[in-house]
Amino acid sequence: MNDSAPAIRLTAIDKHFGAVHANRGASLVVRDGEIHALVGENGAGKSTLMKILSGMMPTDSGTIEVHGRDVTGWDTSEAIDAGVGMVHQHFMLVPTLTVAENVVLGREPVSAGRFDRVRAVRDVESLCKQSGLDVPADRLVADLSVGEAQRVEILKLLYRGARVLLLDEPTAVLSPPEVAELWKVLRRLRDGGATIVLITHKLDEVMAVSENVTVMRAGATVEQMRTRDTSPEKIAKAMVGRDVDLTVRAGRSASDPTASAALDVRHLVVRGARVDRAVHDVSFRVAPGEILGIAGVEGNGQTELLEAIAGIRAVTSGEILLGAADITNRSVHTRGEAGLSHIPEDRHRRGLILDYSIADNLIFGQQHQFTSNGILLRDAILDHARSRIIEYDIRPTDPSLPARALSGGNQQKIVIAREMGRAFDVLLAAQPTRGVDVGAIEFIHAEIRKARDAGKAVLLVSAELKEVLTLSDRIGVMYGGRLVAMFSRAEASEEVIGPFMTGAKRELVA
Repeated sequence: MNDSAPAIRLTAIDKHFGAVHANRGASLVVRDGEIHALVGENGAGKSTLMKILSGMMPTDSGTIEVHGRDVTGWDTSEAIDAGVGMVHQHFMLVPTLTVAENVVLGREPVSAGRFDRVRAVRDVESLCKQSGLDVPADRLVADLSVGEAQRVEILKLLYRGARVLLLDEPTAVLSPPEVAELWKVLRRLRDGGATIVLITHKLDEVMAVSENVTVMRAGATVEQMRTRDTSPEKIAKAMVGRDVDLTVRAGRSASDPTASAALDVRHLVVRGARVDRAVHDVSFRVAPGEILGIAGVEGNGQTELLEAIAGIRAVTSGEILLGAADITNRSVHTRGEAGLSHIPEDRHRRGLILDYSIADNLIFGQQHQFTSNGILLRDAILDHARSRIIEYDIRPTDPSLPARALSGGNQQKIVIAREMGRAFDVLLAAQPTRGVDVGAIEFIHAEIRKARDAGKAVLLVSAELKEVLTLSDRIGVMYGGRLVAMFSRAEASEEVIGPFMTGAKRELVA
C-alpha cells in the first residue's frame, strides 16, 4: 500500500455492452478518508464504473488503482479481500434468514465443524455497536424496514473488512429520518478512516454530505470539483450540459371543493401485509385540473392506498369513484379503460417485466391497440417505442433491448412514458422520480403539470417532501394509515408538515 496515493484512481476506463458505449475514457480520483459524490444523468455510466471498480465486471481498457496498487482485472472476491465493497441500489439479502445470518453468509464462524450461530449473533451485535448501525441481529430480514435492510448491506461489507464503500443511490427508498440516520453513519465511518463513494441524483445530498464531487456525462468524466466551491445549479449544468431549473414553485390555488371530483375516495379501509388496517377510514377528493400530494414517512399506508385505488390490492370497506363510476371492485384493466393510469412505486414488481423488451414494456395494458385478429403488430409496436424513447429520452435507444439492460432511472422512464403517454383522466403517481436524474426530474415534473393543466386529476405520493411541495395544489399528510391533515399549498411548508409526518401533531381529516 502506498500511503501517499489516493484511495481510488481510475484512469481511461472504457466499457462496451455490444453497441452501447457505457464508459468512454472515464476517470475518477478519490482521496483516502473522504465522502466523494459521483453524479450524472441516468445512463451516464456511474454504476458501470463502480461495478468495474468493485470487480463485478472487467474493463475493456484503462487501469484501476486502489491505494497505489494496480488491481486492473480483479474480481469481487479479490476486491473485498482488499477492502473494497459495493452496496447496490436493489439489495442482495435473503429475506428468510436473520440479520446475523445474512451478514456472515459465506464467511460463517464455525465451531466443531458446524455453524456457530451464537458467535455470529455476538459478532454482528459487536459490529453494530462499533459502527452505529443499529439492527437487531436475530430479526428476520423479511421483517425489516427498507432503512434497516440497507444497514444490513453495509454491515455485510464491514464484516468483511471493507474500508472503501461504494453506495449506489443509497437514499432512493429511504424516508427523511432514515436519510438523516444514514448520513450520521457515513460520517462516523469516514471519521473512522473509511472512504465512501456515493452515487446519487439528489444534489441537496451532494451538498450536505460530500467533500468532493465528480460529474459524468455520456460515459465520460466531465468535471471534478470541491463541494464547498460549487452549487446545485453548477452541478446540474455539468450533468446535463445545460441550465436546469431547480426552482420550488408554489402550486395553484386549490380547486373548488364543491366541483365534481375526478377521483372520490370514501371511508377507505385496506389491509396490509402484516396489519389488519394499513389504511384506516381515509376519504378525499381530487378535482379535474388538480394535483393532490400525499406526504408522509414511508410505511404509513401510502403504498396500500394507491394500490387499492389502482386495483392491485383488495379493499376491506369503503368506495372508490372515478368520475361517476364506482370502480371499488373493478379489475385493473377495467380501471385503465375507464381512464385511470398508474405509475407504481416499485418499478420491478409492479411496473416492468425486466426480461421483456423496452418496446413490449411500453405497451403493457394497451396491447389491444397493437393487434390485428389477435396478432401483435410488431412494426407498430416498434414505431410506438421509437417515438416514446425519443420523447422521454430513454437510454439506450434500441427498443429491442430487455428492460433489465437499462439503468434504474431509464427503467423508470419506460414506466413514465407508458403511463403518461396513454389516454387518462386520473393519474396515480407513486414516487414518480425515484432514481432519476435532475434533468429527467425537471421533465417529469413538467409532464405532471402539463397533465394537470389539461384538466387531468393527479394523486401524487412521494417520500420527497420537496417534490410534494413543488408540484401539489393541496397536500395531505398520512400517519399511521390515516389522513391526519390537509393543507392548501399556500399553507404548507416543511416546518408545518413535518410534525404531522412524524405523528407529533394530528388533526384528523374528516
